Amino acid sequence: MVGHLNGVADTPPLREAYNANLPKVTQFFTELSQHEALFAKYKAFAASPQYAQLPAVRKRIVDYALRDFRLGGAELKSPARERFAELQERQAALAQKFSENVLDATNAFTLLVTDESDLAGLHADTIEAAREAAQKDGDAGWKFTLQFPSWLPVMQYAVHRPLRERMYRAYCTRASREALAPEGEAAAALDNAPVIDELLALRHEEAGLLGYANFAQVSLVPKMAESPEQVIAFLRDLARRARPFAERDMAELRRFAAAELALPDPQAWDLAFASERLKEARYAFSDQEVKQYFQLPRVLDGLFGLIERLYSVRILPDEAPTWHPDVRFYRVERSGQLIGQFYTDLYARASKRPGAWMDDARSRRRRHGSVQTPIAYRSATSSRRWAGARRCSRTTT
Repeated sequence: MVGHLNGVADTPPLREAYNANLPKVTQFFTELSQHEALFAKYKAFAASPQYAQLPAVRKRIVDYALRDFRLGGAELKSPARERFAELQERQAALAQKFSENVLDATNAFTLLVTDESDLAGLHADTIEAAREAAQKDGDAGWKFTLQFPSWLPVMQYAVHRPLRERMYRAYCTRASREALAPEGEAAAALDNAPVIDELLALRHEEAGLLGYANFAQVSLVPKMAESPEQVIAFLRDLARRARPFAERDMAELRRFAAAELALPDPQAWDLAFASERLKEARYAFSDQEVKQYFQLPRVLDGLFGLIERLYSVRILPDEAPTWHPDVRFYRVERSGQLIGQFYTDLYARASKRPGAWMDDARSRRRRHGSVQTPIAYRSATSSRRWAGARRCSRTTT
């Protein structure tokens, strides 16, 4: 739960507390995965007649547990065992630092536009949101950020090419030494290149301790692919098959950009804009037009209705403490009986990491003769409003 809050409600005090306790949490799970007595019990059970009588699914659970013990260093001897624990603690700290750098770099960048002509092509809801953002900070003009609901409309619809380029470069260089903002020492402090370099080195060392040639082999142990070479061969074969179609589409887009948009040599920051214009010209289709039919209440009603029909359940609003006013809580019932609950957190904000994900708050299991119902988190980073959203309803992309 604390880890989830760290991803959706990041504050300086929470970050400080989280980082202070992260080594303890990492140590606990490392010691659990290396617990010799527990590992011995699993091995003994796997060699017992009872294991042989289990259904295939239950055997698989035991097999996975043994696999995870081995990947967790349970078979290592000192001093390799202690070094493995050190690697886990350092990697956890670096992974947290990576996420913090991305979030901080995303929040650090703002672009204030003061010339209204630079907003050509943007739709009214995007312009209004940018104006409100500027007013909130006491600025005159229109303020854009690297939050996805602010960034994407610029890339799709802004006619002013320098605006697209500025936003594209800022987005793609977040948390790197090439970042446009913040500048100087602040940019260096958020540079994830050293973090990545150290993580790669530590992962390689971890693989060696476990008896693998590289970390790719470790990563594939619980997966379907049998070797890194098989993965690479698959990707190269996929690229060989897909490349001609991609080159055809790109050539078509370039011809359209040159003929219709005065872009003889479209760059990366032009592609979303040109693609949107080509789609509108060829198919009379516009995301901006379509999204008015997908306001959040309508989307959720459709989604929940489909789930209810497929699984013979009911999804109903419920009540629980939340970490933000935008968060909603629901319950899932079957035949009037509670079988699960979940939170939805669907809007972008400065204290929330980018992306979309699901976490579990509580798993389903038997406790003292009764079944503990599960609770999940569903998070995304969509726009909080479109045109007229405040007057009718909140919407999401």
